Amino acid sequence: MKLYYSAGACSLSPHIVLHESGLAFEAISAPTKTHKLADGTDYYTINPLGYVPYLVLDDGRALHEGPAIVQYIADQVPAKNLAPANGTYERYKLQEWLTFIGTELHKGFSPLFTPTTPADAKPAFIDRLQSRLKWVDGELAGKDYLMGEQFTVADAYLFVVTNWCGFVGVDISGLANIQAYRARVGARPGVVAAMKAEGLIK
Repeated sequence: MKLYYSAGACSLSPHIVLHESGLAFEAISAPTKTHKLADGTDYYTINPLGYVPYLVLDDGRALHEGPAIVQYIADQVPAKNLAPANGTYERYKLQEWLTFIGTELHKGFSPLFTPTTPADAKPAFIDRLQSRLKWVDGELAGKDYLMGEQFTVADAYLFVVTNWCGFVGVDISGLANIQAYRARVGARPGVVAAMKAEGLIK
């Protein structure tokens, strides 16, 4: 498999999951600012949408949405318990978390990363994100991970989007459960390996 990623972007989520899975893969940097690969290839010729992540399977088929990619990876290694079994209530809870993180959190950050967003509009976006994150903080009370004691692909996604808080002025210092959770997830070998590979930590 080949994972196209941009350092620190949402593609860090499947990058983490691939390391957690133990599956063989190649990670290829496709910076979102230049859309050029290291060899000069125009990334749009590989993925016409131009964004990351993009996972190319060994048979040439591809997936280009993070929540679908991480579930695909998890289902290749069921013994790793990165996702509950298909058809179970727990799997739908996982999908609920992936949807919430994608629509309520991930997309909530987008205006804060967009240079053309008016400065006077940003406080409203920040307030909305903080209210959502406060709810997540409550959901994490008494839990190691979003689904309980087991790390899942949803944790990789939440960890990545909460990484962005400091860059755009979303203060989560008062959310003790999220702070403890981020430390717990950030210490996992698979998370450390992916972040090192992307040059985010030494």
